[in-house]
Amino acid sequence: MVQIKSVGVIGAGQMGTGIAHVVALGGYDVLLHDVSAERLEAGMGLIHRNLTRQVTRGIVTQDQMDAALARIKPAPELQTIGGADLAIEAATENEETKKAIFKALGPHLSETTLLASNTSSISITRLAAATDRPDRFIGLHFMNPAPLMKLVEIIRGIATGPDTYETAVLFAQSLGKTTANAEDFPAFIVNRVLVPMINEAIYTLYEGVGTVDAIDTAMKLGANHPMGPLELGDFIGLDTVLSIMNVLYEGLADSKYRPCPLLVKYVEAGWLGRKAGRGFYDYRGEVPVPTR
Repeated sequence: MVQIKSVGVIGAGQMGTGIAHVVALGGYDVLLHDVSAERLEAGMGLIHRNLTRQVTRGIVTQDQMDAALARIKPAPELQTIGGADLAIEAATENEETKKAIFKALGPHLSETTLLASNTSSISITRLAAATDRPDRFIGLHFMNPAPLMKLVEIIRGIATGPDTYETAVLFAQSLGKTTANAEDFPAFIVNRVLVPMINEAIYTLYEGVGTVDAIDTAMKLGANHPMGPLELGDFIGLDTVLSIMNVLYEGLADSKYRPCPLLVKYVEAGWLGRKAGRGFYDYRGEVPVPTR
C-alpha cells in the first residue's frame, strides 16, 4: 500500500479548494492546480478566508490555520501534480474534461501515484480506462462544502485494486470523514437520491404548483430540511445539477430522470445559482430574493 504524504488537487473551484483545505488541515502537503492563474489565485484566497472563518468560530486554532496554509502550494503547471502520492481531480462535472486532464497528467505521474476523481456522478470505470493505471484509480466524492460535510463516498471502478481501496478509505478517515461505499452506477448514492429531488422541485415550480419561496418553505418546515431544494440547487450550481441529471437520464434510460426544461433554460441563460449571482434566487443585493 502507498503511504500518502503529499496530495495534488486539480481544480481550484468550490470543490477543489474545499478538498485542499481539508487535506492540509489533515496534515498532508498539498499542491493546488488550475488551468486559470486567476482562479488559482482566487482559490488560495478563498481557502484563507474559509480557514479564518473557522478560527473565528473556534473550529480550528490559529496555529492549525497557519500550519495548514503553509502546507498548501499553488501549482500553475499540471505536471507538478505528477510527483504527489495521490492526485485528486476536482474539475467541472464533464466527462471529456476529466478524461483530458488524466490523459495530460499521465506522462508526468510517478509509478506509485494513486489517482482519484471527485466526480459526483460519472462512471469511475470509464474515467479509469482513460489512464495507464485503472487498478490505482478510485472515486473519492467529497460532499460540498468539504470542510463542513462529514461524508466521503468511496466508489470503486471495475478494475480498482484492493490496496487502492484500502488506502483511499484510510486517507478519508484520517481527515475525520466518515466513508460510505457506493457501487459504480450513475450518480452513486447521495446524488442518485438528492439531485432528482431538486429536479422535481424545479418541475413543481415549472408547473405552477408553488412559488420558489413556497416550495423551499414547505420542504424546510414540512420535511425538516436545512435548505429548500431550490436554494440547495443554487448552492450546488444549476449547471452541475443539470450535468448530473443528464448522466442519470442517459445512463439509466428512465424518463423519470429527464431534466426539467426550466432547469435547462436557467443554465442556458447563465443563471447558475450563487456563483453567478442569480439562479432561483437573485443574490446581487444584501438579501437573496426569489426570481419567480
